[in-house]
Amino acid sequence: MNNNTPVTPCPLSHLTEGVRLRVLSLAQLREHGVPAAKAHAQCRPDGPWQQLLPGVCLLHQGPPTGEERLHAALLYAGRPSPEGAAGVPTQPSDGSRAADGPRPPADFPYGAAMITGPAALALYGFESAPSPHALDTVDVLVARTRRLRSTGFARLIRTHALPRSVSLTGVPVAPVARAVADAVADLSEAAAVGLLLAEAVRGGYCEPSALVRELNQARLLARPHVVEAVDALLAEGRALAEGRLYEMVFLNGLPDPVWNVELRLPGGPSLGCVDAYWPEQAVAVELDTRAPRQGGAGEDEALWSRYARKREHLERLGVTVVHLTPRKLRESLDQQATVVRTALSAADDRDPAAYVLVLPR
Repeated sequence: MNNNTPVTPCPLSHLTEGVRLRVLSLAQLREHGVPAAKAHAQCRPDGPWQQLLPGVCLLHQGPPTGEERLHAALLYAGRPSPEGAAGVPTQPSDGSRAADGPRPPADFPYGAAMITGPAALALYGFESAPSPHALDTVDVLVARTRRLRSTGFARLIRTHALPRSVSLTGVPVAPVARAVADAVADLSEAAAVGLLLAEAVRGGYCEPSALVRELNQARLLARPHVVEAVDALLAEGRALAEGRLYEMVFLNGLPDPVWNVELRLPGGPSLGCVDAYWPEQAVAVELDTRAPRQGGAGEDEALWSRYARKREHLERLGVTVVHLTPRKLRESLDQQATVVRTALSAADDRDPAAYVLVLPR
């Protein structure tokens, strides 16, 4: 007898109760009193079990369900390895930067692995994503230090910084933007990419900027068909944000502004364009629909600096600039209307603004 041999083996019948328990790793089977030799014997061609993936057993014969395939892929990708998961950086769900976050407990059966790509999108409820049962492969996101190889229907996708997973029906899943980017990597037509990106935004799953950031980090913006789909997405995203801005003004009884205008000093340079402007109160609203592109962080920072200089210039002239994002308009329309109304009401308490020309954009 050794340390891996249970003192009191349990009957095998108790392992087949419940859908999730019908897929177990060899390590889990040992915990249930089934040594590796017994598990391999059960997985013989004439036995009651089958081996789905290396080290993962399905405790019945016949095709696995979609849920069983997901759990099997996770158990294979997340099984303990000599290199371990210690020191693996994680990043927030929005993919903004690497950060230290909670690691899965040592006894968590899936380690730091999580479902990504089309299978993850199916779990989120994307209509354009096939069901996990219909997929030839299940994509699993793992740390780049994992030495396992893709095998069977489990395809491993490695990353330098693991995002924090989202739990859906007990399955750890990559954030939407990351899952979309991993799905886009296998698409070769702009129409298919555009359909996926549009569903992610229209369905309220994530912001266009988060999608573009993930596509950029995955170096997918070097592909012309992806760039074409992204350009269409950003144009649609801005149109949706403008529509919500109109809705905010009219539903909350705000005074009518002039829409989409350019501000300019008389005889001087342009001060830039704004989405809405109230000349009498000198209040401007600008939608921030910026998204990172191929230029990376440096280009994004330069764009932000230009926006900040423009805002500071306008405010020095006495123009109040209200900064709104598509997310704020979608999630708290009334609250943003209150912000604008407060800025309009405070106009009487401010010094008169400099005279500016208001021109159609």
